[in-house]
Amino acid sequence: MRVLAIGAHPDDLEIFCYGLLASLKSAGHELILAVATDGAAGVIAGKEEGDALAQIRADETITALSALGRPELLGLADGKLAIQHGAAEAVDTLIRQTQPELIITHDMSDYHPDHRALSAFVTASAGFGCPVLFSEPLMGVGFLPDYFVDITDHHDAKQTAILAHHSQRPERFAAAAKLMNRYRAAQCNAPEGCYAESYRTDGRFPFADIRAMLPPPPAYRRFYDAGSDGFI
Repeated sequence: MRVLAIGAHPDDLEIFCYGLLASLKSAGHELILAVATDGAAGVIAGKEEGDALAQIRADETITALSALGRPELLGLADGKLAIQHGAAEAVDTLIRQTQPELIITHDMSDYHPDHRALSAFVTASAGFGCPVLFSEPLMGVGFLPDYFVDITDHHDAKQTAILAHHSQRPERFAAAAKLMNRYRAAQCNAPEGCYAESYRTDGRFPFADIRAMLPPPPAYRRFYDAGSDGFI
């Protein structure tokens, strides 16, 4: 299966869907990785601006995703994706050229306007050609998952990938991702030490249910067991 994962900014793929991507790659699927904007508006830890920061973030992204593949960097304007001339066309061209069988991107309910804009571009371009899987926003506010994916075997690699973005004080994103991934695994009653990412789709014809395209959810424990106090 050919899978296109496209994030709005450098570090988005790492934060929101690295575990799923690593699981898909380990199962032999083809990954196409893309980052829409140059990340030049994202400086936190340093004083770099504009082209200098864009290059730093490009280098960080290439390093962070190296175990999965080399990302295509579209270089669109960070923070202005919704209004940048030609942005929708650039995303559409990418999708038409790569012909994916599954696309992973941000959810339209996401907190970041660039994320919402990219989600709209991707959804419009994909049409009914392939399903679009939406990743959970940071901290998951208002997000109702359709699918849970066990990422326990890839959790450490995900943390390492997030932390590769040295310019962005990545520890805060690594901590947030770890918290949400543990929470989603706990929702499946998975044992301590298990981690999961959650996703949803629009459930539209002809892709009403795409579970068969995804790695398995966490293995759950029995909620009640004879001789126990109930929750185990």
